Amino acid sequence: MNDSSAIAAALEGVSARLRRLRSRRGVTLTELSAMTGISKSTLSRLETGQRKASLDLLLPLALAYRVPLDDLVGAPEVGDLRARLKPRRVNGRTVIPLTPHPGGVRAWKIVISAVETTPRPRSHEGYEWLYVLSGRLRLILGHHDLTLGAGEVAEFDTRQHHWFGSSDGAPAEILSLFGSDRTKAPRATL
Repeated sequence: MNDSSAIAAALEGVSARLRRLRSRRGVTLTELSAMTGISKSTLSRLETGQRKASLDLLLPLALAYRVPLDDLVGAPEVGDLRARLKPRRVNGRTVIPLTPHPGGVRAWKIVISAVETTPRPRSHEGYEWLYVLSGRLRLILGHHDLTLGAGEVAEFDTRQHHWFGSSDGAPAEILSLFGSDRTKAPRATL
């Protein structure tokens, strides 16, 4: 296959990849339009192959889905499968996203500082699963006040008032899985 044939074949699959990606993420055309600034009709035409994909349309989509542009156009893999994680600071914590896309279940590694010991419970839609990698984690969930050590797990509906932080003035590291749709997550009670 020559270069122009390979390019044509890759471009032919763009609409199916876009449709499949949006479906897997559970995002509506309206939501995607709001995230990208691309009209719903243009997004629909891209997904049905009635509109040719261009860089000015694909770049906002790659950003919205948090995937490399290569994934949208079907570029061949280059052999390095390592994720390039970008830690950030959120409310005094170091948060490292382990899932590269929005929507669905998200995974995070969170490093909780030693000084984060003052509870500030909050609630929001969703469901969370916590696994303590190291240190000791204090979890306040409703009227429960628990201390979890390395290897221990908690899962809960985030509509309950909750907070987690250091239990002993030392740092703690956790893995967190969070899903905004509680109907898709297993339920457990303390």
